[in-house]
Amino acid sequence: MKRIAILGSTGSIGVQALDVIRANPESFELEVITAHSNADLLIRQALEFKPNVVVIAREDLYEQVQEALQHEDIKVYAGAKAICSVVEMGTVDMVLTAMVGYAGLLPTIHAIKAGKQIALANKETLVVAGQLITNLAREKGVNIYPVDSEHSAIFQCLAGEFHNPIEKIILTASGGPFRGKTAAELASVTKAQALKHPNWDMGAKITIDSASLMNKGLEVIEAKWLFGLRNDQIEVVVHPQSIIHSLVQFEDGSIKAQLGLPDMKLPIQYALGYPQRLRSDFPRFSFLDYPQLTFEQPDLKTFRNLQLAFDAMERGGNMPCILNAANEVAVSAFLRDEVGFLQMSDIIESCMTKVAYIANPSYDDYVNTDEEARKLATLLLNK
Repeated sequence: MKRIAILGSTGSIGVQALDVIRANPESFELEVITAHSNADLLIRQALEFKPNVVVIAREDLYEQVQEALQHEDIKVYAGAKAICSVVEMGTVDMVLTAMVGYAGLLPTIHAIKAGKQIALANKETLVVAGQLITNLAREKGVNIYPVDSEHSAIFQCLAGEFHNPIEKIILTASGGPFRGKTAAELASVTKAQALKHPNWDMGAKITIDSASLMNKGLEVIEAKWLFGLRNDQIEVVVHPQSIIHSLVQFEDGSIKAQLGLPDMKLPIQYALGYPQRLRSDFPRFSFLDYPQLTFEQPDLKTFRNLQLAFDAMERGGNMPCILNAANEVAVSAFLRDEVGFLQMSDIIESCMTKVAYIANPSYDDYVNTDEEARKLATLLLNK
């Protein structure tokens, strides 16, 4: 029985993780759930699962959550500091980090320092501070189990191969809703169009990132740190059907691929249940339903975000932190209809050029870089 803390239980990954826990009561016990601002759903989840602790990040919503749960044997806290504290509890075995964006970094650091195993759905943690996080995890003897479908696929392909050197990995990308479109066509796309992903059901931020291929760029940087790779060992190929989730090529030329229907519950369950594969009733894949699996080169000129991510990884230091902060501001503005689809890349590139570069950043440097990049991106929005 693993006792689980879910950071971001009301988001897409968090909700699906609760489906996994609901279906496997003999394997998992829910110890902690947290949410940023969706108090209503957090309350419903708490009443169903009866966790030990509930945290709402927005302190102005504390009274609503506390009042709704006052007759339950559930502790209720509020604020970002509380999230960092509850992951250190002795009753937690594994922390699923499913918070969106940079906000997931500090709670993950606290969880690792407390020796908790990590199921990582918050890719920004490794994008922003990959070296710091991986060094800390090694020091504390903590395993980081990937939840992203692509990184889970690589992890699954490496089972039994951990002593065999990787030649390269190939991350697959669906191409998103705008695959094949020209820059001229992208200039006028709307938020509603960008939020219609052809294969995956995800939260708004990651869906926009997928449409711009920034999500794949963030996954490239995440993969470097998760699997200890050189920059030149990571490739991206567009695979519109999203059946092959990623591939690993070994030094003998053999390639392993992990296949399945596009359903995040499988990688979530694999991370939570590792090293066991738990039985599931998820829909099964049939080759006869997909007689053709196709592959294309990504268009790095039209979808500049992916190239910017490769550039940030190549530069290293705090550059991926700058990339991430600028992207979070740009995506938020796009979702508010304040900036066009292509202008997001302009803002990110400008921040990467103008924010101070630090080759060997400390944690405080990451904090300051994030703040500086956000300020500049916000300033550029208002020009």
